[in-house]
Amino acid sequence: MSSTEPQSGAPRLARELTVKDATVLNMIDMIGVGPFITLPLVVGAMGGPQAMLGWVLGALLAVCDGLVWAELGAAFPGAGGSYQYLSRIYGPSKWGRLFAFLFVWQISFSAPLSIASGAVGVSQYAAYLFPALESSGAAGTFWGSRIAINGISLLAIGLVLFSVLLLMRGIRAVSKISWVLWAGVMATLAWVIFSGFTHVGTHQIFAFPPDAFALNHKFFRGLGSALIFATYDYWGYYNVCFLGGEVKDPERTIPRSLLLSIVLVGIIYMALNLSVVGVLPWKELQSIAATNLRFYTVSTVMQRIYGNWAGSAVTLLVIWTGFASIFSLLLGYSRVPYAAALDGNYFKRFAAIHPRYHIPHVALLSLGFTAAFFCLFRLRDLIAALVVIRVCLQFLLQGVGLIFLRARHPEAPRPFRMWLYPLPALLSVVGFTFLLVSRENFSREIKIASIIAVSGAIIFLVRGWKQRTWPFTIEPLEATSH
Repeated sequence: MSSTEPQSGAPRLARELTVKDATVLNMIDMIGVGPFITLPLVVGAMGGPQAMLGWVLGALLAVCDGLVWAELGAAFPGAGGSYQYLSRIYGPSKWGRLFAFLFVWQISFSAPLSIASGAVGVSQYAAYLFPALESSGAAGTFWGSRIAINGISLLAIGLVLFSVLLLMRGIRAVSKISWVLWAGVMATLAWVIFSGFTHVGTHQIFAFPPDAFALNHKFFRGLGSALIFATYDYWGYYNVCFLGGEVKDPERTIPRSLLLSIVLVGIIYMALNLSVVGVLPWKELQSIAATNLRFYTVSTVMQRIYGNWAGSAVTLLVIWTGFASIFSLLLGYSRVPYAAALDGNYFKRFAAIHPRYHIPHVALLSLGFTAAFFCLFRLRDLIAALVVIRVCLQFLLQGVGLIFLRARHPEAPRPFRMWLYPLPALLSVVGFTFLLVSRENFSREIKIASIIAVSGAIIFLVRGWKQRTWPFTIEPLEATSH
């Protein structure tokens, strides 16, 4: 029995999610408001319709990293995802314990950042219908970033708290809600893509500038900026891994739902971008990238095709889509501090399970309220900090760790084995490293990630000293699995 399972007689997580349920949760996690507001930013970064290259490379990076998650998720199908993987890869009694703690510690920041970025994005999109939301309000600074209390931030906070309210129920009820949200997401995308392709100007899609593919410094700088937005939009394919303790037949369900969601969302994103670029010339998209109009790109497309009513209708559907992502993000991330606390490697209060709904309600409420606070920050600061923190303290450790685990324990059972190993793992490490170093303000976010890592290490050492655990004892800890 895993040490991350409750003691006999205590409330347990219920294994009820099927492949279809898990795929739906992944997809609504991935398809938030991001692709609707980042498209002009990607086009602006690349300077033309060759921006599609950013989306293609983003999809390939997602597949490569998804294969890492698929192998680890099938091998260690417990709640918490990366917490389980890092602990087992690097040794549950020593370095794995530290890396797993640091992962949960950074999740306490990066998960609320991710949730808040979705909520702020949705609220900014809502300003298409309610321009008063963009009123300046009260402003200030926090850790060098601008914060504001205005209509957008207050609406974002309300969306987060409403998501928490909906999630305070059993996993089966949550799954039913997710299907309803998914139907709205698919309806939105289907309408936009169909409308775009039936009114597309093919010549606009292939109207590349003369130096579109000149492999110079400008090209790679633009590609790096485009890739960071595309990567942000694809993230969420691993949501099922955090819910590993609530999945039926996880050895098969986790890899299938994970890879299926990447393929389906990749196809959807390509179609969405082609349909938009076919209606709005790329030069127009590039010109609005630096204005608030970038938040309403899809609404502008639909308004141009059908009139004002369509712009308003699709705005409501985009808000629905963004809210679905907030809902799914909160659901998945709330299982991470729960798993760590149950394992004795995080603050024990987070191990609490609701006696009626069998969900980790303390972890859910904690992340929800922290995300509500982060809704006061600007969207660009939220996305930049999120990507750098997550890549440094999770994705790189995990990709390198899988190769290390294969070399150290080649005999270990692996229900799912990475295709073309080790190429996908190596490509994911290279891709995420390029994403980091190609950023213009790379050093600023690295400092934030370093502060989080150092503060987490200090807390880990203080806890270890008080509890007489590694590295302050030579007594081996009980293994996390038997």
